[in-house]
Amino acid sequence: MDDLDLKRLETRVDELIKAVDRLQQENKTLRDSQTNLVTERSQLIEKTEMARNRVEAMIKRLKAMEND
Repeated sequence: MDDLDLKRLETRVDELIKAVDRLQQENKTLRDSQTNLVTERSQLIEKTEMARNRVEAMIKRLKAMEND
């Protein structure tokens, strides 16, 4: 291997290191985003369930009033 080959290899290794660093950061960002979305989904499911329960309770009260 001559100096030119070594320089090319060094350049390629540097590019690969940069690519790995970028992909690691992107992966972390995506994992953080996924965690946030899972948390948000859980909160929305809980709110939906609470709203459903309140609507069902109102319907029962209306039916009870209707029967009186």
